[in-house]
Amino acid sequence: MPSASLPDGDADRAELNSVLQLEIESELLTLALTHRSYAYENGGIGHNERLEFLGDAILGQAVTVMLYLENPDVDEGELAKRRASLVSSAALAEIAGHIGLGRYLLLGRGEELTGGREKQSILADAVEAIIGAAYLSVGPDGATALVLRLIAPLLADPNRFGAAMDPKTSLQELSTRLGKGLPQYTVTDSGPDHSKRFSATVALAGDPIATGDGTSKKQAEMAAALAAWAILQRPQR
Repeated sequence: MPSASLPDGDADRAELNSVLQLEIESELLTLALTHRSYAYENGGIGHNERLEFLGDAILGQAVTVMLYLENPDVDEGELAKRRASLVSSAALAEIAGHIGLGRYLLLGRGEELTGGREKQSILADAVEAIIGAAYLSVGPDGATALVLRLIAPLLADPNRFGAAMDPKTSLQELSTRLGKGLPQYTVTDSGPDHSKRFSATVALAGDPIATGDGTSKKQAEMAAALAAWAILQRPQR
């Protein structure tokens, strides 16, 4: 099966490995960055969905073990909520933003035209694929260390877990406090009836702030709310 290549080849791979602070094997790194839209447009080459599957499991394990060991007095229910907030699509897309992952993605023309480099679902999947590629390149310890580095900025936010439990309420409270009024949600869906995907956009004072994806309208709205909440939390320059 033919393989893809990054636009700037070795330079981009070296740059991204430097950001990740480890050395992912060249072909695996490129595969992790290859979206299925690019693969289909280039003769059915490999894409990142199998690596995403692997990375999802590694991410979940690393976060679960970390939370268990570092929070001995927290009960199972709260641990589960905290884990969910750290492995959600919104959280992974935020991680992707921190490391500038969008610029390295290999996307098909359609995704390029519709802002695929900023789509939450594509970014989240790519983060998981990167973790999977790291596991195959440097082993379980190196992959776990990568996960912990990636989530460190999220853990540094003392309000994150509260917002993740009820993102729509948290966003409403924050936007009201900032004088931006009540959030307004717009939801669209795509795909066949048996496998629909929903995309929500949340706006404040008529200005779109963030988007979120999910398998239900509620899930998409919650993802969009959490992403918007994170944006409003950023220091204003």
